[in-house]
Amino acid sequence: MSVVAGPRFELDDSYARDLVGLYEPWVPEPVAEPSVLILNEELAVALGLDPVALRSADGVAVLAGNAVPEGVTTLAQAYAGHQFGGYSPRLGDGRALLLGEFVDDDGTRRDLHLKGSGRTPFARGGDGRAAVGPMLREYVIGEAMHALGIPTTRALAVVATGEAIVREVDGRHTPVPGAVLARVASSHLRVGTFQYASATGDRDLLRALTDHAIARHVPDAADAAIPALALFDHVVAVQASLVAQWMAVGFVHGVMNTDNTTISGETIDYGPCAFIDAYDPATVFSSIDHGGRYAYGNQPAITTWNLARLAEAMLPMFDDDADTAIEQATAVLRAFPDRFQRAWSAEMHTKLGLEAGAVDGDALIAELLDLMAAQRVDYTSCLRALSSAVRGDVEPARALFAEPEPFDEWEKRWLAAIGDDRTTVAERMDRVNPVYIPRNHVVDEVLTAASWGDQQAFTDLLDAVTRPFEQRPGLERFAVAAPPESSTGFRTFCGT
Repeated sequence: MSVVAGPRFELDDSYARDLVGLYEPWVPEPVAEPSVLILNEELAVALGLDPVALRSADGVAVLAGNAVPEGVTTLAQAYAGHQFGGYSPRLGDGRALLLGEFVDDDGTRRDLHLKGSGRTPFARGGDGRAAVGPMLREYVIGEAMHALGIPTTRALAVVATGEAIVREVDGRHTPVPGAVLARVASSHLRVGTFQYASATGDRDLLRALTDHAIARHVPDAADAAIPALALFDHVVAVQASLVAQWMAVGFVHGVMNTDNTTISGETIDYGPCAFIDAYDPATVFSSIDHGGRYAYGNQPAITTWNLARLAEAMLPMFDDDADTAIEQATAVLRAFPDRFQRAWSAEMHTKLGLEAGAVDGDALIAELLDLMAAQRVDYTSCLRALSSAVRGDVEPARALFAEPEPFDEWEKRWLAAIGDDRTTVAERMDRVNPVYIPRNHVVDEVLTAASWGDQQAFTDLLDAVTRPFEQRPGLERFAVAAPPESSTGFRTFCGT
């Protein structure tokens, strides 16, 4: 393992300094022939990095895990988690490593994290590696979410390893090309991090984690009467906002375990995620979610459940008296449903061109969703087509309904609630209703091609979803709803 110095990778390691006991020092396993498959140059510049230097041999070596930045402790983070409701006391970064933290001039920190960099002491079987397809999937969906304005971790690069790894493909064990993902996040602190710290019984460690999270994500909470409770309130608020945004764009995370619920309020881990096609709150994509625990419509309730697990872990930080701590935590947690509902309602009012507080606005939203569910109408296409109706052409939206008469009745009442400045309303709607999302059938197709060396379709999809609101010629295939045979029974996998 070599060491790379220099301004390209000036990283701090406050997690390593502050939280001994919540990680294992570890270094990546070198790969055979690293080469950049894709580099996020816009993100690199935002981090103060030189894209040309990142593509150099020294830069690629760090992105692949063949070298580590000088002066930091690279580590595998420890965390626990409820996975599909069952508690796992020791999860952690089984195939990932925190390299360190970029620090902006204003003190803002962002993690640089590798995924697929080899087995760690937390590995739960497997080879610790990652395949090209799932890593490119995390790249493109993360960038799509960022372009949609949804808080998310982001990929800095995907680097091919030059090695083949064995994965199950169509029921057979098959060699596929390997890759390492370099990921950037506000932090990788999770609900599961607090669960792990709590389970150690080390109150000082739990206090250190709480202080670290406050300094990292809500420094004003340090001046609150009960700083830990202010932190918990902040996490409840940002998660309510995040999940409201997921629901508004039709995103299904697919694996909302507590170890995938962040303290920052960013979306993390794009494994079995997908976007709904035909609107149906019961939609499930994950191949391992047999009971529909993480179905699209269940996401707000599951987030509440996950936040309750965070509250349980943090109780000793709220008050020495257990009953008082429970009462305080419960009061904060009870605010989640209202916070979520207000955030989601505001998102949907904007998407339908309705002013905040519009008379019957919530009823109009609910009625449209019911119509879409009853006739299995494509969610993204319908919301985008509504701006045409505002401009006077109702046919693009009407044509999506096999039985349009109920939509016609709804559309009359909806347009009456819009107001008179129709041009401005339509333009505003087009700025929040995407033309392009990473449609499931297209994502699978382009990732299969890219895994075996043909990246053109992946590049085209990335271009579409990173400017999702601009309808452009040549990208029509990325705006078309999935055919029924593709959308029915579609399944996603964890990518491990």
